[in-house]
Amino acid sequence: MKTDRDYMQLALDLAASAKGNTNPNPVVGAVLVKDGVIVGTGLHRKAGEPHAEVHAFQMAGDHAKGATLYVTLEPCSHYGKTPPCAKLVKESEVSRVVVATMDPNPAVAGRGINMLKEAGIEVEVGLLEQEARKLNERFIHNMLTSKPFVISKFAMTLDGKIATYNGQSKWITSEEARLQVHELRHEVDAILVGIGTVLADNPSLTTRLPHRDGKNPIRIILDSELKTPLDANVMDTSEASTIIVCNPHVDVTKMSQYEEKGATILPIEKDASGLKIEDMLDELYKLGITDVLVEGGAEVNASFLRAGFINKFIVYIAPKLLGGRNSKTPFTGFDVETMEQALQLEIDSFEKVGPDLCITAYPKIGESK
Repeated sequence: MKTDRDYMQLALDLAASAKGNTNPNPVVGAVLVKDGVIVGTGLHRKAGEPHAEVHAFQMAGDHAKGATLYVTLEPCSHYGKTPPCAKLVKESEVSRVVVATMDPNPAVAGRGINMLKEAGIEVEVGLLEQEARKLNERFIHNMLTSKPFVISKFAMTLDGKIATYNGQSKWITSEEARLQVHELRHEVDAILVGIGTVLADNPSLTTRLPHRDGKNPIRIILDSELKTPLDANVMDTSEASTIIVCNPHVDVTKMSQYEEKGATILPIEKDASGLKIEDMLDELYKLGITDVLVEGGAEVNASFLRAGFINKFIVYIAPKLLGGRNSKTPFTGFDVETMEQALQLEIDSFEKVGPDLCITAYPKIGESK
């Protein structure tokens, strides 16, 4: 006999299958159950397309009357690109609605739930809430901060090295780990590196998946003096867009050379500690970028760490020892004097990926912005 938890887990699994396709919207799954039988399922497949509840009700038809709706996020109550789902749920004559978590969007924020309750529908909120919030951590962060969700991803050896003393880093991790990173690239809006990475590796920063086409993220290059070669792979904008973040005082003629190649120039001021990360994130969010995968080197990583704008860490650890006094580490920046000054993290999960270990961690509450 399946339980409420089983049906909500199915809704969460449906929602998760659309990760990377719905930005800036959340991922949402819905399941309709009547007399112990699933009569409808749905998910929000892409921004601007019908929401999960719409698909579930279309599948269920007349069987929706008297059914229980399990939905991973509070049904919307406002008109956007699609009509409000709370109105559809109310008119469907379901007898009960189970919601995993409330919508942090100020335009919703409990209004959808109240609309259903006022219609006499039994509503329960909070089943698998933690899982639902984690699934939409990017969307929740966007709604609360109006900034992109920042993920720091790096690969290192067991002794904490990301490259040899001369910068050679191919390959620290296994093919299995690198494939997982391409899946991650498919899910995010943008990928960010510094000019050092561009000059050292000439990366394409695109998504390469073996059995399907992946979504190429927007490429963001931190290049204050515009040193990116005009023939660099990231300057080929036929498959992926490129944004170059530079000093506003760089020669305008030089900027126009990059714009003629199809790149977008984003001038951001510096202060005493370097690039104003917060200003850059504000501008990127205005451009519609809701999450950023930072794959930079040690200097770029350090600038985000120092500014306190890393929301999630994904770290791949290879079973190798590099050693060396001058081998590269994931973060440079200012030295701290005591362990109390370290950024405190919560390890969320770990898994073996091929021969490597992948650790996902978050800054402890109050440790990031």
